Amino acid sequence: MMIVRRLTQNINIGNVGCGHLYPITIQSMTDTDTENVEATLSQIERLAKAGCEIVRVAVPDEEAGKALGKIVTRSAIPVIADIHFDYKLALQALESGVDGLRINPGNIGAAWKVRQVVKEAKERKIPIRIGVNGGSLEKSIVEKYNGPSAQGMVESALIHVHLLEELDFDLIKLSLKSSNVPMMLEATRKIAKLTPYPLHLGVTEAGLPKAGAIKSSIGIGILLSEGIGDTIRVSLTGDPVQEVIVAKEILRTLGLAKRGVEIISCPTCGRCKIDLYSLARKVEEKLVNIDFPLKVAVMGCAVNGPGEAREADVGVAGGKGEGLLFAKGEIIRKVPEDELVQALWEEIEKIVK
Repeated sequence: MMIVRRLTQNINIGNVGCGHLYPITIQSMTDTDTENVEATLSQIERLAKAGCEIVRVAVPDEEAGKALGKIVTRSAIPVIADIHFDYKLALQALESGVDGLRINPGNIGAAWKVRQVVKEAKERKIPIRIGVNGGSLEKSIVEKYNGPSAQGMVESALIHVHLLEELDFDLIKLSLKSSNVPMMLEATRKIAKLTPYPLHLGVTEAGLPKAGAIKSSIGIGILLSEGIGDTIRVSLTGDPVQEVIVAKEILRTLGLAKRGVEIISCPTCGRCKIDLYSLARKVEEKLVNIDFPLKVAVMGCAVNGPGEAREADVGVAGGKGEGLLFAKGEIIRKVPEDELVQALWEEIEKIVK
């Protein structure tokens, strides 16, 4: 069944479109010290190669703000400045030429400070993402609802949306995130009905890669399947490149992106005479930076493997001491076990070329 996207206003973040007229984009965030320009740019380059399309960088102080200009100028993808607590840093980021701002309305300060930031963003035509986090809501809203709640998140978002609208500013993107998946789902569904703005999806503080990937896939995946969401970030503890890999898999699984390699591998059984897990991991690592749409099979049984993975573009099926290289279910040749990954890589290079 084809997913019908929610209709939104459409904006541009640098050269990347955001809204229902454009593909759903993948975001991540650097974990380097922003003032370390070379380290930050190096990580942005790794993220871009993995498939990240928009990157967010932390701007915790004036030194980080000073580095932004150099980063923005050399970054391969649009840069969003992440601002907390100090509106002056937002103004500094805008002067540095960032492609977008992310502001947490619960901690940016008084309304007049937000107005000043919006005025400058409007003059430069720079979008603002209002980022509401269930863990950092305004004190008055937390007290009103006796703690963090979906309704409180929506109320917080609407307060700041209305403030921006009163200033005749509509280059808005919204995100309502929580580490509580049901709360995040409820809040995002509600705001989707109340505003026309594009939505950024994510489960904040999702955790370590394994558990975080599961939580993010459920939360983000459910909303995307309902047609809600225009950009996504999978928040994981660790190397941010892993966030991009999981995000690509979410989009691919839902049929919302046809890019990168999809790996099919069997769950193994008593017929498996090869270390399939290690083989599949080696293949995955080898193909991580390929953005060409490709379905690759890594099967553990030379008897049934090629037939079971007939829909794959190319694949290998392991046997005892050797394996089969196949394409579209048809066997190409036998290969010694220790040469399977290289043989598969060479076949993929032919297809990509």
